[in-house]
Amino acid sequence: MRPAFSLRSHIALLIALLVTLLSWLFGTLIGNDSSDRIREEVGRDLTEVSLQMIDRLDRDMASRAAYLQVLGSLNVLHQPDDPKQIRELLDRLQQEIPSIAWIGFTDPKGIVLASSGGILEGVSLAQRPVYIRGYKELFIGDVHEAVLLAKLLPNPSGEPMKFVDISLPVYGPDNQLAGVLATHLSWAWADEVRQSLMEPIQKRRAVEFLILSSDHTVLLGPKTMIGQKIDLPELRKPLNPDGQWAVQQWPDGTHYLTGFAASQGYQNYAGLGWIVVARQALEEAYAPAREIGERIVLWGIGLALLFAALGWLLTGYFTRPLRHIAEAADHLSAGQAAVIPDLDSPRELALLSRSIRHMVESLTHQQNALGLMEDKAYSDPLTGLANRSALEKYLLLARSHERILALLYLDLDGFKPINDSLGHKAGDQLLKHVAVRLRGYLRDGDLVARLGGDEFVMVLRVPEDEALEQAQQVASRVLHGLQQPVVIDGHEVRIGCSVGGALWPQDHATLEGALELADQALYRAKQTGRNRAEFQAKAHNPA
Repeated sequence: MRPAFSLRSHIALLIALLVTLLSWLFGTLIGNDSSDRIREEVGRDLTEVSLQMIDRLDRDMASRAAYLQVLGSLNVLHQPDDPKQIRELLDRLQQEIPSIAWIGFTDPKGIVLASSGGILEGVSLAQRPVYIRGYKELFIGDVHEAVLLAKLLPNPSGEPMKFVDISLPVYGPDNQLAGVLATHLSWAWADEVRQSLMEPIQKRRAVEFLILSSDHTVLLGPKTMIGQKIDLPELRKPLNPDGQWAVQQWPDGTHYLTGFAASQGYQNYAGLGWIVVARQALEEAYAPAREIGERIVLWGIGLALLFAALGWLLTGYFTRPLRHIAEAADHLSAGQAAVIPDLDSPRELALLSRSIRHMVESLTHQQNALGLMEDKAYSDPLTGLANRSALEKYLLLARSHERILALLYLDLDGFKPINDSLGHKAGDQLLKHVAVRLRGYLRDGDLVARLGGDEFVMVLRVPEDEALEQAQQVASRVLHGLQQPVVIDGHEVRIGCSVGGALWPQDHATLEGALELADQALYRAKQTGRNRAEFQAKAHNPA
C-alpha cells in the first residue's frame, strides 16, 4: 500500500506544481506585456490631455485679447468724455467674463479714468507694465501677483491672488492716444480649465496637472510645488509641437509617466511659452496590470488545488497519459511550442486534458482583453466626452450620493445644414468645438455626455434652494456660448442650441422620469422657436 500512496502523492503534487507554474508563466508574460501596453496608452492619454489644456488656455487667452480689442474699438473709448458711461460698460464686460478680476481705462498719462467697480480710479498706472507695455501695442503679460489690487478685490479663499495682464492703446478720431485699456485676468481661470479637463480622467486615474512658465517655474499645480523650478530631462530639450510623453524621475524621487505640451499660441496670439505637464505615478499606472496578474495567479492556484485533488484519486492506469500532459506542460514552461494532449479516454483524463487546454487558451485571451481599457467603454470616440454608458453609470451612483440634480437635454440647431454643406468631416470638427465649449460650463462634479449625433446631456449638481436658478444660469450660458462663431476649414459657421431641463427629485421621483421630462421640455423648446431653454418646473422664465 505504501508505493500506491507515494505514487498518488507524487501525481497530485506534480499536477499542482505544473498548473501553478503555467499560471505564473502566463501571468508574468501577460503582466509584462500589459504593463508595456498600459504605459504606452497612458502616456498618449497624458499627452492628449496636456495638448487639450494648453490649447484651451491659448484659445481662452486669445479670445479675451480679442474681446478687449473689440471693446477698444468702441466710440465711447475713442472720445472718453463720460467716465460713468465707460465704467458701466466695463462693469457689464466683467459680469459677462467672470475671469476678469479688474478692467480699467486710463488717460494718455496713465491715470485711471474709469474701472470695474470703481477700483483704482484716479490712481496712476504710469509706472506699471500693464500701462508701459500697452502704451504702444497689444500687451499680454505673464502670471504675476498684484499686491495693491489683491487688497481691494474679494478673496474668499484667502490664498495669494495672481493675475495675467492684457492691455492695448486706444486712439481717438485724430489718431492721437486717447488712453490705455487694461485688464487683470484672475489666474483662477486656469485652475477652472484644469478641473474641467481633469474630471473625466481622474475618475479613472490619479493624474496631476501642472502649468509651467517658460523658465519651468510652477505656476499652477500642487501647493507645495508652486513657485519652484522643475528640472526634468525632457524639459532640457525642445518639446515636440504635437506633445510627447516619457517616464521621468521627479525631484521627490518618484517615477512618473509624464505628458508634455508646449504653448503654440492661437491665431494672432503667439503664446507666453507656458508648458502643461500631466503626470501619473508609474506604480499607479501599472495597478490594472498587477490586478490582472494577481487574478491569474489566484485562478492558477485554484485550478492547481482542483487538479491536485483529481490527481490524488487517479490510479496507476492514468500514469502514462498524465506523463504526456506533464511533458507538454514542461515544454510550455520552458517557452517552447507545445500542445496539451487531447485525450479521448478514459473520461476523467479527457476532462483533465480539456480543462488544461481551456485554461491555457483563456489565459492567452486575457492578454488581448487587457488592451481594452475601461475608459474606451465610457468615452465618446469623437469628442472625448462621456458616452451613454458613462451617463448611466454616473446616474446610478448619483442615486445614493446626490440629493438634487439638474438634467439638461441639449440639441444643436442648424447642425444638419452645416454637416450637409461642408461635409461630415467639418461636422465632426464642429462637434469637437461644441464639446470643448460644453466642458467649459461644467463645475466640479458635473458631467456632460454625448448621446449620439448632435444630442448632449448635462448633469449638474445644484443646491436645493437654488436648483432651478443655477440650472437656468448654466442653460443661458450654453445658449450664449454656442451662438459664438466657429471657424472650420476657413469657413465661419454659426449654430444654435435648444435646451430642455428638469430637476430630480423635485420634478420626478426617479432619474429616468426626470430625464424623460427634460426630453419633453427640449421638444417644447424646439417647437416654440428653438435657440431657447424650457424647464419642467412650473415657476420659471424660459431662457
